[in-house]
Amino acid sequence: MAISVPLVLEQTLNGLQYGVMLFLMAAGLTLVFGIMNLVNLAHGSLYMVGAYLATAFAGWSGSFVLGVALALPATLLVGVVVEVIALRTLYERDHLDQVLATFGLILFFNELIAVVWGRAAVYTTIPPFLSGHIRVLPGVPYPTYRAGVILVGVVVAVALWVVVTRIRLGMLIRAGASNRTMVSALGVNIRLLYTLVFGLGAALAGLAGAMAGPIYAVQPGMGEAILIQVFVVIVIGGIGSIRGAMVGAVAVGMADTLGRAFLKPMLATVISPPAADKAGPALASMLIYLLMAAVLFLRPEGLFPARGRS
Repeated sequence: MAISVPLVLEQTLNGLQYGVMLFLMAAGLTLVFGIMNLVNLAHGSLYMVGAYLATAFAGWSGSFVLGVALALPATLLVGVVVEVIALRTLYERDHLDQVLATFGLILFFNELIAVVWGRAAVYTTIPPFLSGHIRVLPGVPYPTYRAGVILVGVVVAVALWVVVTRIRLGMLIRAGASNRTMVSALGVNIRLLYTLVFGLGAALAGLAGAMAGPIYAVQPGMGEAILIQVFVVIVIGGIGSIRGAMVGAVAVGMADTLGRAFLKPMLATVISPPAADKAGPALASMLIYLLMAAVLFLRPEGLFPARGRS
């Protein structure tokens, strides 16, 4: 495969688009872990729920945009119910108990989805106004829908920055991440704050799932694979940091996408093509973990750790 400038640009945009989706997942998960000290393995299940709800609502209403708009509050509500019923009793437990409980939630949601929608993959049709291509540069078209995903991710990132840094709720979130005992002593309803943060994280995961529907197959268990990469993003960026989640997500998205696209042809220039065919995909799948190891070696707390975590 010849590596051309248009191909590099297209794959770079694909990496950015994938990074945006990882950011939507990682932002909610890093807030939950940073503030609530909760290891939530079921975060990927909320991504799956958002994808299925968006697909179902889009089919019912005939509008993809309306389907996504309805899926967001529905996923937020699912997250609130899960937090109230299943997770509130885990805040004072150790991380092993949290891992076991949230792993049980993964099994529950996978079976629930299979009962309601079946085990076969379903697909969401891209709406006509988002189909086709836009021209990034002369001779370089790019899918309109993927460009729309990037735009939505940037808008959400800016909105999160405003919420966390400019309004009172964000002040409470940052204070809760630094010292939740003091925040509670000052009269803040810490349980309500936890519920709001978890609901926000669920909505962000649901948005990522809703936008993934037209690109990837929507099927039971789809949240587990992406969850592994989301944890890599959080480790690279720093636990509890929205800025770290953004930088880590873009780095992981770029490394994964560009590695899978170009590592094999690059290796073929220095080793035999059969050896490159074997080594290229294996090394590409390892790139994000090598990146994580390098970051941890240089900065054990991640690139942008939240200040004053306790």
